[in-house]
Amino acid sequence: MKPTLGSALIAGLFAGAAFAAPMAAVSAATTPGATAAAPVSGVDKSAFDAAVRPQDDFFRYSQGKWLKDVEIPNDRSSWGAFNVAQENVEGQIRTLIEGAAQDKAAKTGSDNQKMGDYYASYVDQAQRNALGVTPLTVELARIAALEDKRGLGALAAHAGRIGAGSPVAMSVGQDSKQSTRYLVDIAQSGLGMPNRDFYIQTGDAKLMDTRAKYQAHVEKLLALAGQPDPAGQAARIVALETRIATAQWSAVQNRDPVKTYNKMTIAQLKALAPGFDWDGWMKEQGIAGKVTEVNVSQPSYLQALDGIIAATPVDTWKSYFTFRLLSSYAPYLSQPFVDESFAFRGSVLSGAKVNRPVEKLAIAQINRDLGEVVGKVYVKNYFPAERKAQVQDMVNNFLLAYKERIDTLDWMSPETKKQAQAKLAKISVKVGYPDQWRDYSALLIKRGDLAGNVMRAREFAHQYGVNKLGQPVNRGEWHMTPQTVNAYYSPEMNEVVFPAARLQSPLYDANAEPAINYGAVGISIGHEISHAFDDQGAQYDGDGNLRNWWTKQDGEKFAAKGKVLVSQYAAYSPVEGYHLNGELTLGENIADNAGAIMASRAYRISLKGKPAPVIDGYTAEQRIFMGMAQARRGKARDAALIAQVKSDPHSPSEFRVNGSLRNHPGYYEAFDVKPGDRMYLAPEQRVIFW
Repeated sequence: MKPTLGSALIAGLFAGAAFAAPMAAVSAATTPGATAAAPVSGVDKSAFDAAVRPQDDFFRYSQGKWLKDVEIPNDRSSWGAFNVAQENVEGQIRTLIEGAAQDKAAKTGSDNQKMGDYYASYVDQAQRNALGVTPLTVELARIAALEDKRGLGALAAHAGRIGAGSPVAMSVGQDSKQSTRYLVDIAQSGLGMPNRDFYIQTGDAKLMDTRAKYQAHVEKLLALAGQPDPAGQAARIVALETRIATAQWSAVQNRDPVKTYNKMTIAQLKALAPGFDWDGWMKEQGIAGKVTEVNVSQPSYLQALDGIIAATPVDTWKSYFTFRLLSSYAPYLSQPFVDESFAFRGSVLSGAKVNRPVEKLAIAQINRDLGEVVGKVYVKNYFPAERKAQVQDMVNNFLLAYKERIDTLDWMSPETKKQAQAKLAKISVKVGYPDQWRDYSALLIKRGDLAGNVMRAREFAHQYGVNKLGQPVNRGEWHMTPQTVNAYYSPEMNEVVFPAARLQSPLYDANAEPAINYGAVGISIGHEISHAFDDQGAQYDGDGNLRNWWTKQDGEKFAAKGKVLVSQYAAYSPVEGYHLNGELTLGENIADNAGAIMASRAYRISLKGKPAPVIDGYTAEQRIFMGMAQARRGKARDAALIAQVKSDPHSPSEFRVNGSLRNHPGYYEAFDVKPGDRMYLAPEQRVIFW
């Protein structure tokens, strides 16, 4: 595709000469507008690999030495900038939580008591070893008491409530076509491996080996719990899960918000799968009498599940739910259960060599289950008030960049542009932390009862969702905690959310000149806003409703661009024999590409007409790209990469950087990329959405 005039002008603003190694430093005294105190570039030169040209492989040029020198920690399946940031946050949180654990005067039910007692329960491995599997005695007896298939509905619902999982998952969210109300969603679930490919894909030696190791893992967990005939049970469980997997929709199919929107009455739901006790299921879920209709994400799956239920003996279902319970709670039991859980989930599936220290596992668990309790004290101690204002200013510049860009698009008609601008104007922005904290007073946490704490926390989260039914949509709710190193866009809310922890080192440099941050944090801001207009988000309007606001011709142009991007990314291979799924990763790849381009535009807006400084010999545009690469810095073990390729809509770090820049006109200008360079794409092959 030919670069648009707008993109070419921005690229030209920051144009710099090509170079294979860092450019010679430019004296601050000769830089226009420089002062005696020269600004800091924020560029991490120590990560550079001078043997790689930025025109051939920008990711390895800017991060190559780091990639060679840094070893993935033994307790991790991957490592990078986001992991470092999360590790820093966990260290800060650990200080707070360990302090709470030592607070003898903490009032029962207080935040300190909940955090402290949860932590103390987790790290007391001696007591967990003494208890063995006994914390699950009541739940194991519940499963053993199943007499016939009519009881499967209630048992499946209960398993869902306590986080053990079942073939039928339930959640409460906004109605995609009536975003002002909540709706129950029913979806496929119930697999012990990442997705259906791990069960049904043939001709892949690594996946077949994983399947064999999975069956051995099932057998070992059952044996640890004293279950009879663990080998026979394991074979039947894996065979059942394989039948369930065969009926499930693919990850690509599940990305389609139109195909997965199938609202129906309770009577229609019962007719879809008459062999399943929906009345018992709804009663145990706590939604009986509260709903008259539900959304079924994958109707054909429920139909197939009905047949699977009919063909599967009750004893096999009892084995299945027993294993689901053991698998879900093994990390919270005695050491043999912990070790076996890690041996498969941590080592086989992810490639980690050792489990994380129990203290770190405890912090991660408390972060999940007491998210905003921890978030409240984290923000108070570690998130400067001025940081929120700084990032809010950046977000406003990105929104303005999108507004300007939509008007200059050469492939979109005026009718669609009007609708796009209307949606953009309605995007709401949340930065840092919620205005109102979630109330955890109903959640009981007891010292010395780790499995019980986990179970009660899961039921508390389930009930939190159920309590939304019939209530106005809470537009102040957050779906990530402030201490999460991430960000998100919600199509039904039409909002972008940037938690506090995403806005700190090494992903945000408060001391650097803004260009590096427009790459490191700005790429995330532009990325999340772009999700409002990716292949999924573009199907929702500004009010969060699933509605086609595109002209037919513009929709076809958009789809055509997407096909080209699908082909580009499908050619990338992080592990020999495994290529990216361009359709699965399309939305994230669109967002990565748009985020990179918008970082350049938003930075230009931030200058307010002033010239962009050259610092340490790097133009502002070059620093933006380096900031992007520094934030996306990462490496992963092969097992983790294979799992990512099969189930994750995000591309691996290398391709998030290089894949985006190959389509960015500003990159070609900034590094003088020409035909013959490995990163070069002809203008007509570049994909530019926004």
